[in-house]
Amino acid sequence: MADQMQWANALSTRHSLEAAVTDVVERAVSSLTAPADLGLVFISSAFTSEYSRLLPLLAEKLSVPVLIGCSGGGVIGTTVNGEIQELEAEPAISLTLAYLPGVKVQVFHVVAEELPDLDSSPDAWVDLIGVPTSPTPQFILLSSSFASGINDLLQGLDFAYPGSVIVGGQASGGGMGGRVALFCNDTEGEECQSLYREGTVGIALTGNIVLETIVAQGCRPIGKPLQVTKADRNIILELDEKVPLVVLRDLIASLSEHERILAQHSLFVGVAMDEFKLALQQGDFLIRGILGVDPTAGAIAIGDRVRPGQRLQFHLRDAQASAEDLELLLQSYQTQRESEPSAVAALMFACLGRGEGLYGKPNFDSELFRRYVSDIPVGGFFCGGEIGPVGGRTFLHAYTCAFGICRQNQL
Repeated sequence: MADQMQWANALSTRHSLEAAVTDVVERAVSSLTAPADLGLVFISSAFTSEYSRLLPLLAEKLSVPVLIGCSGGGVIGTTVNGEIQELEAEPAISLTLAYLPGVKVQVFHVVAEELPDLDSSPDAWVDLIGVPTSPTPQFILLSSSFASGINDLLQGLDFAYPGSVIVGGQASGGGMGGRVALFCNDTEGEECQSLYREGTVGIALTGNIVLETIVAQGCRPIGKPLQVTKADRNIILELDEKVPLVVLRDLIASLSEHERILAQHSLFVGVAMDEFKLALQQGDFLIRGILGVDPTAGAIAIGDRVRPGQRLQFHLRDAQASAEDLELLLQSYQTQRESEPSAVAALMFACLGRGEGLYGKPNFDSELFRRYVSDIPVGGFFCGGEIGPVGGRTFLHAYTCAFGICRQNQL
């Protein structure tokens, strides 16, 4: 087992922080036969007043060179019985430990003010992160909020590290304006026992590790693909040379009664990611929210920049569409990976807008995942925004469930 990667996760719902930390450390450490090289910890916002005590308590009981983590409106972990639980709005801690032979782990923390200009060279981003471009690193990022510059950071990393996989999520608190926390401990570097309120903490993994992603955006397309024929920044001024609002009203009029009701609060726009793909299907789109409409001009504003020539399609989101989208991606993942080394662990980054509130029952996304990728430890949290690739580029998403799946490079 010495040369085999090992992962373990433990989940605790003890209401005392000391008891919860003791619980997860003992269980996770006992599941490994070698010392851990990496730790990831996610703590429920029910412990908001005790965030500053987490790293010191962990340090008393756990020896691990690198540990990162954050707060979440809910946490996700693996029970003693090997079941995945999604615990929302209750005290809980999820601890993942990994023994990673042949893997180099580098940790970093950046804030928005440090980010290079988007016109900067790739070297400026490499200097900021401190991670070489070769061998190709895999990134796990935990970010504080929209003010963290995360969109610029993702764009910069994609630019500087082509071929790297990036996955993660934004820390969340207990409701609107809840305080969030990022945790970072690097015993051999500068980030020793640090609690941050802003920026992004991340790890870069290089060597004998493969990080794969599943990014389920939870929507299904309606109508047909349309071409943007006139636009200004994030405002669509013409679709197929017609007034966008007229196009949208005609589409809604053609829907079933159930879909028309759904469109009142769950209507989104999918922007096609492949400009050359002729037959667009579910999963070919980057889903973005509709920010507003201008009834006078008939324009539609969306949550991303658009340009003439791009294709888009309206989408609806509900529990059924969300479930079907994730299952479709899991089936595809399973089919493509049959001849490769098995997955050994997964990290799950789920939107606060999913979970029991969407499905009406707990553990839906994680149980569906387990049906296709079984018998591996899973840890994660409920995010304020999810980070993952669509169409070869990395984005910050909403209402998404993103999985980072780890396996070894070779048999």
